[in-house]
Amino acid sequence: MAAKADKKLSKHSDNKWVILSLLALSQFMVILDVAIVNVALPTISKKLHFAPNDLQWVVTAYTLTFGGFLLLGGRASDLFGRRKIFMTSVFVFSFFSLMCGLAQSETTLIIARACQGLAAAIMSPAALSIILAEFAEGKERNTAMGVWGAVAAGGAAAGVLLGGILTQYLGWRWNFFVNVPVGIGVVLAASRLLPRHIGEESKKIKLDLPGATLATSGLMSLVYGLSKAPTLTWSSKTVWEFIVAGIVLLIAFIINESRVEQPLMPLQIFKIRNVAGGNAAFIVIACTMFSMFFFLTLYIQNVLGYSPVKTGLCFLPITFIIGVMSAIVSNLVGKIGYKPPMVAGPFILGCGLYILSHSLKVGGNYWDNVFPGLATCAVGMGLTFVSGTLAATSGVPKHFSGLASGILNTAQQVGGAIGLAILSAVAYSTIKTDSIAHKSAAAAQVHGYRSGLEVGVGLAMAAVVVVALVVKNQKVDAKEALAAANG
Repeated sequence: MAAKADKKLSKHSDNKWVILSLLALSQFMVILDVAIVNVALPTISKKLHFAPNDLQWVVTAYTLTFGGFLLLGGRASDLFGRRKIFMTSVFVFSFFSLMCGLAQSETTLIIARACQGLAAAIMSPAALSIILAEFAEGKERNTAMGVWGAVAAGGAAAGVLLGGILTQYLGWRWNFFVNVPVGIGVVLAASRLLPRHIGEESKKIKLDLPGATLATSGLMSLVYGLSKAPTLTWSSKTVWEFIVAGIVLLIAFIINESRVEQPLMPLQIFKIRNVAGGNAAFIVIACTMFSMFFFLTLYIQNVLGYSPVKTGLCFLPITFIIGVMSAIVSNLVGKIGYKPPMVAGPFILGCGLYILSHSLKVGGNYWDNVFPGLATCAVGMGLTFVSGTLAATSGVPKHFSGLASGILNTAQQVGGAIGLAILSAVAYSTIKTDSIAHKSAAAAQVHGYRSGLEVGVGLAMAAVVVVALVVKNQKVDAKEALAAANG
């Protein structure tokens, strides 16, 4: 039987670059769906009559379930078979993309987005594990990971532009409908091209479903409490009940991880100083980045009056700045180590947020009031991504390498969701106060966005302190730096 299985696997080996193209397309969908929605947010808000402080859930519902179940998704593919899990998750992702597009209320859309994020959390690690299994370590795998990383970057760049085009010319629902035919095509192609996973080690693997459930429900409760504060006020009993419930659930998650036989997130990995420092810094940095894009999308369309397509074009230069800076850092870390750029990154990001928080105004324009701060933020992000990835994954024992990468991705998604909740709460509390004081809607919005960005400056500087005190510097070779840039 084993010989037959090996023969079946070898039948697909000549198609490995075709397989890579197929898997990269699925990752493109996952990344695209994070970016594509941002530009459509103002339109979605108007069409589905979102309460202003609830709009962030269109982003948060996806990122919370994506981040909360990402580690579980990696284990599931090893337990149940990579091919089967990949095809199932792509189908589920496509189905809930359709449900998002058909949504008639904010509640329906938020629930569908959460389910979509859960499917993405299973689909992404399943696709990556197939690549790692198919491509031999060394030059071949480095090339494959380069393609994987380039597609991920392309998904982010294409998302903001495609989101604008679809929203303006076909309607916001097509930001979700576009996934359906692509997903069906991927499933049909996967059924013919992907090798079947033998899964001989699957019996040894156990899913920490309680851990994933506690972590995700705790984060959702915490974020929900924070998001309701502007409406119900900070003195509301309901707000604090959800916040406290979230904290209790997260404590229960940590207790669960310390006791179960095969934890979702083995706590001993955080005894490695750079893993702890790198992830803590990334959580804080993600807090600011998600919120910045959220506020600027609303400002550019609602206050400056730009069309969705023009808004998408406004964000496009940022992708190229990040790419250039990442390439520069990849060459630098071999000479000076990864700590200097990792300290400089959040500092420059904080400077960019400070510029934005003092330049946004009613009656402004993109080049004077948005681009200088946004470009500065992009330089900071480019310095941070490669150096932070290296810090959080270097020096990790080989059997923890995949886990370290998964935790880093989770930290970014979770940090972004929490940060968006906190900064949105600050922004919409300010907007509510200004509205009561009878300020114009545009003036209240601008003041609110500036208040949120000011908090982001403090968070970015906190990341500088964390990196300076916790992360130990280390020089890395070009191969590691390339892998970090591509990842």
